[in-house]
Amino acid sequence: MRFTEFGFDDCLLEAIDAIGYEEATPIQEKVIPLILSGKDVMGSAQTGTGKTAAFLLPLIQRIVSDDRDDDIKALIIVPTRELAVQIEQHLMGLAYFARVGSVSVYGGGDGVTFQREQQALQLGTDIVICTPGRMLSHLADGKTKIANLRYLVLDEADRMLDMGFYDDIMRIISFLPEQRQTLMFSATMPPRIRQIANKILKNPAEVNIALAKPPEAINQLAFVLFQSQKSEMVIHILREYDVRSALVFCATKIGVKELCRVLKRVRFSVAEIHSDLEQNQREQVLGDFKNRKIRVLVATDILSRGIDVEDIDLVINYDVPHDAEDYVHRIGRTARAQTTGIAITFVSEAEQRAFASIEKLINKEVPKQAVPESLGKTPEYNPSTSGGSDKRKNFRRKPFRRKPDRKN
Repeated sequence: MRFTEFGFDDCLLEAIDAIGYEEATPIQEKVIPLILSGKDVMGSAQTGTGKTAAFLLPLIQRIVSDDRDDDIKALIIVPTRELAVQIEQHLMGLAYFARVGSVSVYGGGDGVTFQREQQALQLGTDIVICTPGRMLSHLADGKTKIANLRYLVLDEADRMLDMGFYDDIMRIISFLPEQRQTLMFSATMPPRIRQIANKILKNPAEVNIALAKPPEAINQLAFVLFQSQKSEMVIHILREYDVRSALVFCATKIGVKELCRVLKRVRFSVAEIHSDLEQNQREQVLGDFKNRKIRVLVATDILSRGIDVEDIDLVINYDVPHDAEDYVHRIGRTARAQTTGIAITFVSEAEQRAFASIEKLINKEVPKQAVPESLGKTPEYNPSTSGGSDKRKNFRRKPFRRKPDRKN
C-alpha cells in the first residue's frame, strides 16, 4: 500500500515525499487506518519494522485535523533517553511542513534543561516524548497542561516493564483524562503486557507482526567457552577482524565497565555506555561512535533497541541475552541499510540452554566455531543438561576464519 492511499493531508504527504517513503511496511499498513479511525491499538512489532512512523504519521494527521489549542495533545512514553531523542528527530522530519510542535523530556540534564522542559509543558505543545521518571517529576508540580490530552502512546512497553517502570506508568496515566485514544506497542507480548493492556486500553484492535528472522546478510557465529575465557576471546576477535566499528553487548553495567577496562589496557579505541552515565556523556559517546572516533562500543541492552547507527560491522554478544527476542534486536544493529555484517555470540556453560532457545526462535542452528588453542580447553555444547557439561575438551567444529582485510 502506498502512503498516498491513506488520505493524509498535503503537508504530511510533502514530508513523506521529502523523506523518500513510498510503500508502507506491514505494521504501517495495518496500524495507520486503525489509529486514523480512533481505535485503541495493541501492536506487537520489533524494532526495524517501521513501527515509529506507524504511530507518528496518523498522530500528526489527527492533530492537524483537530481544533488547535495550546494544550498538550499527545504523550509518547518510552523506556530510554536514546529512544526519546530518536523519536523526536523522526517526528521533526515528518511534521516539518505540518507545523506540529514537540518536546522531549528525559533525565540526565542540568537544572537549565529541566526549566526549559517545564516551560514547554506549562505553555503547551502538540506532542511530548518522555521517559517515565522525568515526566512524573514535571507532573508533580500540577502545572503541566495535560488535562485535555487526546492521545497516549506506550512504545516498547515490554522494555519499560523489564526496567521496573510499571508503577511510574500507572501514576502518569492517573493524571490523564479518561477519554483518550491509547496505543501500546511491544516487541513481545507476554502475559504481563496483556494485563496492563486490559487496564488502560478500551476494546483495542490487536495487530501482531511476527518477529522477523535475522537477515541473511548477517553472518551468525558462536563460540562455546568458559566465562573466564570471554575477555581474551574478545581481544582475539577484534585483532583478527578488520572492522571499522564493533558493538559489544554485556548483561550488566559491571560487566560493561570491566570489559572496557580490559580493552583499554590493550590499547583498543573503546568506550562504554550504560545507565550510570549522564545524558551528555551518553550523547558524546554515541556521537564519537557514529563519527568513527571510537572503534569499539561496549554497552548494556540499553542500546539493543533505539540506536540509530547504520554501518556497524560487528556485533558481539559477550553474554547471551536472557530473552531470545533480544538476540534478534541485538544482532539487528549490524547489516542495516543493505550492508552485510557479522554477529558473534559467546556461550558459556550456564548460557547454553538460553542459546538453544534462541536457535529455536530463529529456526536456525548457529555454527559453533573452534576457539583458538591459545585459550585452552573449552566445554562441550550440551544444552539439554543443566548449564552444560563441566567436562573440558578441545572443542572442534567449523574452523574460525577471519574476514578478509578491507581494501582502503
